[in-house]
Amino acid sequence: MREVAFIKQNKAKWLEIEHVVNGKMKKNPDDLSSLYINLINDLSFSQTYYPKSKTTVYLNFLSAQIFQKIYKTKRIEENRIKHFFVTEVPMTVYEYRRYLHYAFAFFILFVAIGVISSIYDKDFATLILGEGYVNQTLENIKKGDPTAIYGSGANWSTSLMIIVNNLVVGAKLYIYGVFGGVGTLYALMQNSIMLGAFQFFFKTQNVLLESAKGIWLHGAFEIFGMVVEAMAGLILGASILFPKTLSRLESFKLGFRNSFKIYLSTVPFTIFAGIIEGFVTRYAQVMPLVLNIVIIFGTLSVIAFYYFIYPHIVIKKLKKNAIISRAKIR
Repeated sequence: MREVAFIKQNKAKWLEIEHVVNGKMKKNPDDLSSLYINLINDLSFSQTYYPKSKTTVYLNFLSAQIFQKIYKTKRIEENRIKHFFVTEVPMTVYEYRRYLHYAFAFFILFVAIGVISSIYDKDFATLILGEGYVNQTLENIKKGDPTAIYGSGANWSTSLMIIVNNLVVGAKLYIYGVFGGVGTLYALMQNSIMLGAFQFFFKTQNVLLESAKGIWLHGAFEIFGMVVEAMAGLILGASILFPKTLSRLESFKLGFRNSFKIYLSTVPFTIFAGIIEGFVTRYAQVMPLVLNIVIIFGTLSVIAFYYFIYPHIVIKKLKKNAIISRAKIR
């Protein structure tokens, strides 16, 4: 399709979106979301066939404006939090889903490095985890409870300490993205190599299953959340390195807004992981195995569904509404 024909075909729709952005026309949140998805489709088409055209620049700018309008015009009320987690975050995760794939690829690579390093260097676990921690864990293994360290301390104080520590780790994974994503990858590498060495250490002591029964009770939320935080950091870094048609400053602003939403969405999972670690993990070796399995796979299913599957469900629904909206516009 020639660019002139493309503009003529969609001009009325774009003008309507301009009116919405400028406040000359009001739309409900569902209609705004549909217009946004519709506009994103036009932008993708324009980027493919007219990459250096002013039309592409215009649509890029307009899509950023309508995206912000969707949320700035909403009242601050109880459903605002619901809308954030039910619609806003999934839309953003879908838009940047390739960064989630990148983050998991690096995570798996770094964990593998931790495992392989432990295989070829028997002292690697001590180097990474610390001699005191390793010796204490060895003592616990001799006593028949490899995860006994999680039972030390009071419930609330332990949970609070863990939550604060994990929030700090998550913040670093995200904020370090300002260094072009390199800082995020470095922080992810540190934590992932430690995880690989940690798990392989238990394997060398023939208590891998027993350790997994405890570690992954809280680990499903904690580790998966860590990868999502790394995803947010990579988005932040990419917004600086690859501004595309936007100025570097505008790209950074947009990247920061969107990546921060994704980072913020991990906070509830981090808090729940801390609560589980403080209150439940200490009973890992005495609770029925079926309960371990239910908690581990239950928490893993929840967070995996939210970040991998649910965004596609939301977008599919919005695209369906967009088709209806497009029919009304034309």
